[in-house]
Amino acid sequence: MRLTEDKIILVVRTTRMADLKMRHSSRSQAEFYVRHMGSDFADYEREDTSYEAAISEAQQILAKLGRVQIVRRAMLPNFIFGPQDIVVALGQDGLVANTLKYLSGQPLIGVNPDPQRWDGQLLPFTVRHLDQIAREVLHRRRPVKQVTMARVTLNTGPMLFAVNDFFIGAQTHVSARYRIELGQQGEDHSSSGVVVSTGLGSTGWLKSLLTGAAAITQSAGTLLAGQFTQTSFVGKQPPPAATPKVRPNVRTEFAWDSDYLLFTVREPFPTKQTGATLVFGRVTAKQPLVIESRMGTGGVIFSDGIEQDFLEFNSGIRATIDLGESKGMLVV
Repeated sequence: MRLTEDKIILVVRTTRMADLKMRHSSRSQAEFYVRHMGSDFADYEREDTSYEAAISEAQQILAKLGRVQIVRRAMLPNFIFGPQDIVVALGQDGLVANTLKYLSGQPLIGVNPDPQRWDGQLLPFTVRHLDQIAREVLHRRRPVKQVTMARVTLNTGPMLFAVNDFFIGAQTHVSARYRIELGQQGEDHSSSGVVVSTGLGSTGWLKSLLTGAAAITQSAGTLLAGQFTQTSFVGKQPPPAATPKVRPNVRTEFAWDSDYLLFTVREPFPTKQTGATLVFGRVTAKQPLVIESRMGTGGVIFSDGIEQDFLEFNSGIRATIDLGESKGMLVV
């Protein structure tokens, strides 16, 4: 009586409790550690219980519709999705984004397992919606929203995709050295790295970087202009400076299906050998961003905040960042 013989892939993650039990070998040791650190162990238990219940309920619902296979987040890089698979990500926004970059046009349903605990820009549904939504997806009656993905290709062969953003730089908190090129422009850099953002990711790391840059520029302008000086207020305290309202002079958010990416350089440092002019721009299919490493060791490229899943980016490696050929398909 199933509606389909195609697979329904249920992607799940580990909870904080599961991570602790794996690290400390037992529940009692995990509890001792959490309480010793001054945290609420009962909250870890509630989260774990709620999530396991959501997995069980989602599996029961989906099993009435098709063949269900549960895939853990850690298995995603090595898992092969079938072209007709329907994918459900049960977790937080990060799980949806991390799953999407391993798909090739399969529809992805983002489900919030605990709306009281988690917000979710990419989680429009709850478990109780799953039966209706999955049926509509199976019958091709549910709308989907296209998501542009970023792609990095190394001259040594490896390739990596990003749904939110790429980080290109040093693995530790040291200056990254590289040459950056966009179209006819090129410059040697010493910086804290480069972030390349998609439209979906533009509400996250990119927004934070641009907002911070705008606030620093405004505050520095006020201070360096000498608005308040020590001699102006001899014998009395100067009045508190009004907090300026931050209005970045660039648009920080753009559409999920945009045909471009935006990049920004973090903390560029100008010297006799390095510049700080090519620090922000638009990446398109016709004008990719090219970055060549000048770091002997410790250079990395990772996507969507998953630092463990990185590409080495050491001296001589040349990375070309452009748009992925396929788009993600988020069910809405």
